[in-house]
Amino acid sequence: MSIPGRNFDDIAEKFARNIYGTTKGKIREAVLWQDLTGLLAELPSRPLRILDAGGGEGKMACELAALGHQVLLCDLSGEMIQRAREAAQAKGVSHNMQFVQSAVQDIAQHLTEPVDLILFHAVLEWVAQPQEALAALHACLAPGGALSLMFFNHHGLLMRHMVVGNFEYVNEGMPVKNKRSLAPDYPLIPADVYRWLEQMGMTIRGKTGVRVFHDYLKNKQQQTEAFADLLALEQRYCRQEPFVSLGRYIHVMAHKPIVKDES
Repeated sequence: MSIPGRNFDDIAEKFARNIYGTTKGKIREAVLWQDLTGLLAELPSRPLRILDAGGGEGKMACELAALGHQVLLCDLSGEMIQRAREAAQAKGVSHNMQFVQSAVQDIAQHLTEPVDLILFHAVLEWVAQPQEALAALHACLAPGGALSLMFFNHHGLLMRHMVVGNFEYVNEGMPVKNKRSLAPDYPLIPADVYRWLEQMGMTIRGKTGVRVFHDYLKNKQQQTEAFADLLALEQRYCRQEPFVSLGRYIHVMAHKPIVKDES
């Protein structure tokens, strides 16, 4: 029996306030959009079929719909689905979008054909069986299609706690203590995620660290007072090691190969 993952109905407003409306949210959006712009250029130059799996309030989905793509957004949370509908209406892109309240693992039954691009952003770290979720999405992806996967980085979490001196908490294994917090249940080790994708036959074409500096600043006022400089440095170093592996999130872009007919 699959476990669907975290439902954000109870903390939807807190999520919106603390993620989307902050400097960390702005950095996340800017870095992701820079990656997605490059990824879209590698896909067919036509309106794409896109699945935003666990798409939340639909910020990225609406941007893609505004470009003329057909986007299906699914989320386990009915509250998030409603927020995404309202965002699409406000942006005037509802005609290019569909909304389904569904677990990622069950989304295939809502698709009439495979999709060209799947977004799976900040969801995998809430799922108890991450490989199963990835396999379910892989099955929905057309040959030649792409996966945009962003996950919460275990190494970044550990670094953040060490920087502020939470030695005891690190030694305890960094357990999630508050179920209403925005701290993910299952931070992921990057090497594991890369291996899972490769075992499914996916070809990884790029890795980007998301917030490679922001969360480690000693002077938190610089996050807002020097935001333009900070963002420029984030975008400059986010695709270079060792910074990729220290990002609070890591964005992986992978393609599903086209199987050649050898008959």
